Amino acid sequence: MSKQRPSLPSNRAFVVQLHADAEVDKGRVFGRVEHIVSFQATHFQSIEELVAFIKQVIMTNPPDED
Repeated sequence: MSKQRPSLPSNRAFVVQLHADAEVDKGRVFGRVEHIVSFQATHFQSIEELVAFIKQVIMTNPPDED
């Protein structure tokens, strides 16, 4: 029986918490993001910083190969 790769792997799970004063519709996006598997976390001040953190974490935490 072959194992199927999950479509939503846990190594790509993040929690994004937006600051109460963030105004997404106006492009004011800031808050905190945490990687569920590694517990790495950071505060971000823009969408670009958020995406950069996610990219860095995914690149340094490859999926398990079982």
